[in-house]
Amino acid sequence: MSVRKLAELAGVSNPYLSQIERGLRKPSAEILQQIAKGLQISAETLYERAGILDPEARGVHGVREAIAADPLLTPEQQQALLNVYESFVGSRR
Repeated sequence: MSVRKLAELAGVSNPYLSQIERGLRKPSAEILQQIAKGLQISAETLYERAGILDPEARGVHGVREAIAADPLLTPEQQQALLNVYESFVGSRR
């Protein structure tokens, strides 16, 4: 896909996207999400491919941390979510 086409799909200017590609500009998270949408991939996948996010962080450890860090969940809700998640992960091993 050309830079011009991606810029059109992502809703950003061609020169700006070219500057990002050459490392002259650092895009915001919002722009990265627009680029991911234009590429028809998840923002997480784009972050991994760009070296921003470690693919290993997506595993069980990352899920547990996210659940534990959510201030809207009670300890009981956190445990229930962990139990459900671990039952799904355990069935795939």
